[in-house]
Amino acid sequence: MRRRLIQSTLAVVLVVIAVFGVSLVIVETRTISSSAQERVDLEAVRLASIVDSRLLGAGSVDAQFLREQVRDARYAEIRIPGKPVIEVGSRPTGEVIRGRATGEEGETVLVEEPSSSVTREVGRTLLIIGLVALLAVIAAVLLAIRQANRLASPLTDLAETAERLGSGDPRPRHKRYGVPELDRVADVLDSSAERIARMLTAERRLAADASHQLRTPLTALSMRLEEITLTDELETVKDEAAIALSQVERLTDVVDRLLTNSRDPRSGSAVTFELDDIIQQQIAEWRPAYRSEGRAIVSSGKRHLTAVGTPGAVAQVLAALIENSLMHGGGTVALRTRVTGNQAVVEVTDEGAGVPGDLGARIFERAISGRNSTGIGLAVARDLAEADGGRLELLQGRPPVFGLFLSRTPPSKKSSGASGETVR
Repeated sequence: MRRRLIQSTLAVVLVVIAVFGVSLVIVETRTISSSAQERVDLEAVRLASIVDSRLLGAGSVDAQFLREQVRDARYAEIRIPGKPVIEVGSRPTGEVIRGRATGEEGETVLVEEPSSSVTREVGRTLLIIGLVALLAVIAAVLLAIRQANRLASPLTDLAETAERLGSGDPRPRHKRYGVPELDRVADVLDSSAERIARMLTAERRLAADASHQLRTPLTALSMRLEEITLTDELETVKDEAAIALSQVERLTDVVDRLLTNSRDPRSGSAVTFELDDIIQQQIAEWRPAYRSEGRAIVSSGKRHLTAVGTPGAVAQVLAALIENSLMHGGGTVALRTRVTGNQAVVEVTDEGAGVPGDLGARIFERAISGRNSTGIGLAVARDLAEADGGRLELLQGRPPVFGLFLSRTPPSKKSSGASGETVR
C-alpha cells in the first residue's frame, strides 16, 4: 500500500510538472528571444541618434568615437551617405540577432549580436526550472512517504488488533489516528473487543461458579454413597439412598439455576418456604463432614419462620457459609434465626479466629480469600442472595458472623414460634 501511494503521488506530481514545466519553458524561451531582439533594436536606434547629433553638430564620426558607444561587445555597421562604411567590433559568425535603424541624415545603423547569448540565458532558465522541478519531486516523495505511513501504519495497527481479537485477547486499545474513517474502524473494533471481553468473562464466571456450586452437592452425595457402602443394614441403606436422591434433585436444581442465571441473573422464581426445612436439611448434609473433623454444627433461634425466595438458592447460600466455616473457621458452627423488621435473618457463626480486618470490606469480592482457596464461594453466595431480593452481609469479623437477610411473608400468612432447641 505504501508503494502504491508513493507511486500515485509521484505520478501526479510528474504529470503536473510535465504540463506546466513544458509550458513555462516555451514561454520563457520566447520571452528571452523577444527581450534579446528588443535590446538589439534599441541599441541600433541609440547609435543612430548619436550619429545624428554628431553630424548636426559638425562633429566627426569615426570608428574610435563609435567604439566607445557600442555596448556589450556587439558588432555595429554605420553607413553615412558620401562616406566610407564604419565598422565597430568583430562581426559574429553563425546565427545572429540583427537590429536596424535609419537616422535623420540618411545614415543607416546595423547592430548584430550572437544568438549564443540567448542560448546561454535560455539554458540558465531551463536549469533553474529543472532544479525547481527536482525539488518539487523530492518534496512530493517525502510528503507521499509521510502520508503513506500515516495511512498504512494505522491499518497495520488495526490488522494487529483484529488478529488479537481472533486469538482471544479482547483488550481494547483505545488508539485513534486522526483519520475519521480509520477512527471509525478503531471504534468498532474496540466495541467488539469490549463485547467479547464481557462474553468471555461471563463464560469464565459461569464455569467457576459451576465448579464451585457443584462441588458441595457432589461432595455431600459422595458421603451418602460412602455411608451406603459401609453399612449392611437395609433400613440404613434405604434412608441414605433417600437422602442421596434428594441431593441429586438439589444438584439438578443447582444446574438449572446456573443455566438460568447465565442468561438472566434476576430470573429467580421466588416462593414462600419454611426456613426450618432448609436449615435442617443443610445440617443433616454437613453433619458427617463436621463429625469427621471433630466439630459440631447446631441451630437455634426463632422457629417456624417463613421467607420469600428460592429454596434451592437459599440452600446454596447456607451451604457456602457452612463450607466456609468448615474450611476457615473453628469450633462449633451455629445457625441462628431471628426477625428484624420485615425480614428473616439467618446468622452463621463459628468459634474460629474470624475475618482479618484488611479483608472485611472485600470479603465478598471474587478471588479474595484469607487462605489458599478460590475466593469464589462468598461472592457466588452474595449474588444468589441478591438475585432473590435478599442480601448477605458480614455482621461481625471476630468471631465471624455472616447474616443472610430474606423478605418475610405478610403477617397474616406468618406463623411464629418460640426459640427452639439446639440440634446436633
